[in-house]
Amino acid sequence: MKFRGKKYKEALTKYDHNQLYTVEEALQLVKDLATAKFDETIELAVKLSVDPRHADQQIRGAVVLPHGTGRTRSVLVFAKGDKAREAEQAGADFVGAEDIVAKIQGGWFGFDVAVATPDMMGTVGKLGRLLGPKGLMPNPKTGTVTFEVERAVQEVKAGKIAYRVDKSGIIHAPIGRASFSIEQLQENFQTLLETLIKARPAAAKGHYLKSIVISSTMGPGIKINPLKVTG
Repeated sequence: MKFRGKKYKEALTKYDHNQLYTVEEALQLVKDLATAKFDETIELAVKLSVDPRHADQQIRGAVVLPHGTGRTRSVLVFAKGDKAREAEQAGADFVGAEDIVAKIQGGWFGFDVAVATPDMMGTVGKLGRLLGPKGLMPNPKTGTVTFEVERAVQEVKAGKIAYRVDKSGIIHAPIGRASFSIEQLQENFQTLLETLIKARPAAAKGHYLKSIVISSTMGPGIKINPLKVTG
């Protein structure tokens, strides 16, 4: 049985677990219930009417949140020559080629996002078994395999997040911090939701947004009425 702390149990008494709230109500509740001593991350979980076992129903991509996530992420760029210099000038934290590949093979994972130019993927591909399980492998679908290195680095620094449906048909993604205003969280929420709606596969049946839950790092999940949002 999972242990629940005193604050978590107390939070459960402050709202109706069975009620489906509006976006504004849910955001206010999740902020009020984020009582940890650190600035908790606010995360969105959206269950979609898709079957990820089928290739045509796998949803994956990236989106730049208008207010970021409240966290500065370190960026590694696999590139050479002019593109390596471009990455450094754009603010990449780490830039390299075979040297970085060897460092990762040695057990180093001191970065949050990896970007690679297409010509480097033959070399980077050697790291598939190491980076893949950690969600760090550069991928064209998330805009992290590109010759537009400057843009890729700047977008990550500005708050770009990657999302991917899991085997249960759920998308998990951060939309900010407890210290964000309701307006900032709402705009981030809406941006991500609209992106997911646009990514709806033709094979998806019924109401696309089956359930929406928002929570803070240490707090309980607040249910949002999926019929009250677009989709």
